Amino acid sequence: MQYPALIMDKAKIKHNTKVLSELANNHGIKVAGVTKVLSALPDLAEAMLEGGAYALADSRIENLIKLKAFNVPKLLLRIPMLTQAADVVQYADISLNSEIEVIKALNEAAKAKNKVHQIILMVDLGDLREGVWYEKTLVYTDEIIKLDNIRLLGLGTNLTCYGGVIPSTENLSTLVAIAEEIEGKYGIKLEVISGGNSSSVHLLLKNQMPKRVNQIRLGEAIVLGTESAYGERIEGTYNDAFSFVAEIVELKEKPSMPIGEIGMDAFGGKPVFQDNGIIKRAIVAAGRQDVKHDGLIPRDKGINILGASSDHMILDVTNAEKEYKVGDTIEFNVNYGALLASATSEYVNKLVK
Repeated sequence: MQYPALIMDKAKIKHNTKVLSELANNHGIKVAGVTKVLSALPDLAEAMLEGGAYALADSRIENLIKLKAFNVPKLLLRIPMLTQAADVVQYADISLNSEIEVIKALNEAAKAKNKVHQIILMVDLGDLREGVWYEKTLVYTDEIIKLDNIRLLGLGTNLTCYGGVIPSTENLSTLVAIAEEIEGKYGIKLEVISGGNSSSVHLLLKNQMPKRVNQIRLGEAIVLGTESAYGERIEGTYNDAFSFVAEIVELKEKPSMPIGEIGMDAFGGKPVFQDNGIIKRAIVAAGRQDVKHDGLIPRDKGINILGASSDHMILDVTNAEKEYKVGDTIEFNVNYGALLASATSEYVNKLVK
């Protein structure tokens, strides 16, 4: 094994997807499995599909290309760039959109490939990230409906990710009402009303999701077993499907306080230290270039993370549950940020078990 390493349990991802897919299906909702936090590793995408996801979703075209062998709908999550139009049409069956200029470019790219590209028009319900402001949705629909090589598959929204706005029966009912207004005006049926991401799971658990919402895009809930509105564990899921493992390269007793005038660290911050006298410090060969260190939780509950530079992470192992030596490894649970960073870093070895 080469370290640092991210060890991923395929069976647990399949299990979590199954739990969430069954929960969603009971409300008439299909799950799109979000692979971006996994860097679209095909083995884990396969686990999501085996667990009941009907589609795969990612924010990067590069990742959708990795998934092209899977014969399921591919959904591009990030609003497309104008310069990406041809690739979006080539590798994504569906894309989330909010700019009419980009949608027209997708129409031209689809026409050149003799295809019809499906879009979900994103509606901003107040979180202030992507989306048409909800009061202006029909203005955009007027333009979209004229395009021959674009199919308006439905409406979607994103909540919590930027503004922290919690999905509610009220704000998602607004999305449904807009969809029904569009259907009435144009005499069409919108196939998809996409009710957000893992932060919307709490509505499913409380049986408060509006009836016409029929799609949900799940990443964090599947990989970490947590809904992202309140950070609560989802009953029946695993929260330890991923282990970040790093090797000890130095183990010494040193003061807990640096000696000398304190200036900026390598990242422009001024560190603060607590005087705990002489402590046993371990350095592991994993730093900020590998992982988001403040998103790691040592599985040895006696270990504290003191900080990290680009290449090294410093740990207080004074009260560790076991005696460590140079060459030993330390395992960590990960939060969403740490998983995203470590799965993306080319310096972290990935192992699917």
